[in-house]
Amino acid sequence: MPFLPRLNDIRKDAVKMGITFALALSSGWLFFQVNMPAPYLMGSLFGVWLAGGLVRPIKPYLGVARWFHVPVILGLSVMIGATFGQDLFHEAVLWWKSLCVMMVTTFIVCMAGYQLLTRWRGYEKRLAFFCSLPGGQAEALILARQLVDKDYVVALFHLVRVTIVFVSTPLMLAFIQGGDAVALSNLRLADMPGMFDLSLDQMGLFIFLALAGLSLALILRFPLPYLLGPMCLSILFHLMGWADLPRVNEFVILAQLAIGGAIGAKLAVVPFQEVLGYLKDGFVNALLIMGLYLVATLLMARLDGFSFLEVWLAFVPGGLYEVTLLALIFGFDVAFVAFHHTVRIIPLFFAMSFIAKRLPDSRK
Repeated sequence: MPFLPRLNDIRKDAVKMGITFALALSSGWLFFQVNMPAPYLMGSLFGVWLAGGLVRPIKPYLGVARWFHVPVILGLSVMIGATFGQDLFHEAVLWWKSLCVMMVTTFIVCMAGYQLLTRWRGYEKRLAFFCSLPGGQAEALILARQLVDKDYVVALFHLVRVTIVFVSTPLMLAFIQGGDAVALSNLRLADMPGMFDLSLDQMGLFIFLALAGLSLALILRFPLPYLLGPMCLSILFHLMGWADLPRVNEFVILAQLAIGGAIGAKLAVVPFQEVLGYLKDGFVNALLIMGLYLVATLLMARLDGFSFLEVWLAFVPGGLYEVTLLALIFGFDVAFVAFHHTVRIIPLFFAMSFIAKRLPDSRK
């Protein structure tokens, strides 16, 4: 597997993750005690970020290794697939309006962000394009490393956007639905079945869907193999009635700690003074993107009677794994959220390489 580590890196990664997860778990537990929304997600992000920022000697010892992060994403993808029931195709037909609105909004968002950065901020065109993409974060960074000099700026823009979504969405839940909704979401997480409640057959099937799905995706050269492989295989098994896997409490908490801790670790090592201007631009760009999707969300919630927060999670480009995790925590329709993000990300993945390579190259 391409994410397997070298043996001599495992010890170094283990030390980093030990410190990162200790900070993430303790701060997440504190957030849970004071009844914060998505406590382990927000707690781990802020706990690791602040600890790294305030205690500089530990900065080099923060992070979540890719060889650990990838299995978490594989498992989360299997759980996403498990939310697609046998009535998926009937539901997908009913979602055509929101899908159309989302795709039109995505096109407008890309154009608006691109114009903001090129015309008003003087960014070179390829860099502006990658910074304006509402999604496909990992893929945008891989391509940016090949096609632009300042790939770290692309990483900052996407990181700022995902962080704002992380922080604002749970607070929206608390503001719109009140403290009872937050308490209910935390109780829902606590009431999920645990790992030891699964049978050996269920545990074996969970692992099989993750590994077999990834292997098939790599063989067939799927885009986003860590997501699409396990998710598609899990969807197939659940649609055919061959599997009925629950959401596992420990795994959902682990996913929050891994994702929140990884983002917090990245934020902690950003040289703030050197990239302050880029951070400001990233913040403005993120607000522009979120503002346009907010208008689209309000339109759909008003016209079709959808839940505002459910449509927001389906529309807002905060990262498929991250927003799907929030949908799991809050008890929303995960299939609705995941389906919309998948429909948006796949065209973006295919389009970004085609478009970026045809934009002027400032390095020549």
